[in-house]
Amino acid sequence: LTVLRSAGAAAQLHDGPAPTFQRVTSVAELDERLKSAGKPVMLDFYADWCVYCKQLEKETFPDPAVQAALSVGVVLKADVTANDDADKALLARIGIPGPPAMIFYAADGTERRGYRLLGFMPPKEFAEHVRAAWR
Repeated sequence: LTVLRSAGAAAQLHDGPAPTFQRVTSVAELDERLKSAGKPVMLDFYADWCVYCKQLEKETFPDPAVQAALSVGVVLKADVTANDDADKALLARIGIPGPPAMIFYAADGTERRGYRLLGFMPPKEFAEHVRAAWR
C-alpha cells in the first residue's frame, strides 16, 4: 500500500497537513478498495501537469474543515500523470476525460454520481460538498 501526501508547501497555508491519500493504480485495485473500505470513499484524479490539481493540493485539501470532512471516509488518489494504459483504463472506468476530478462513493461502494466534482473548488465549499456527499 503506497501512501501519498500532498506537497509539504501546502501545509504552510493552513494549520495542519493535507489528508493522507492511498494510491490506486488500476481498476482492479479500485474495485478492491471500494469493496473493502466499509466507509465512504473519495477518489481524487491527479496529474503533475494539472494546474487545478496543484491548486487543490495547496489551497483546498490542507484546510482544517476539509480535513475534518474527509476524516470520516477513505481518500484515494489515482495519479494519471503518465497517461499509460492503466491510467486510461481508470479514466474510462469512471467516464471522465482527465483530472482534476473527485468521485464520491457511499460506504457500500456505490458511486454518489450526483456529487462528482470536476475542476477546482475552494475549501469552504469543498468541505460542505464532502459532508453532503457522504450523508
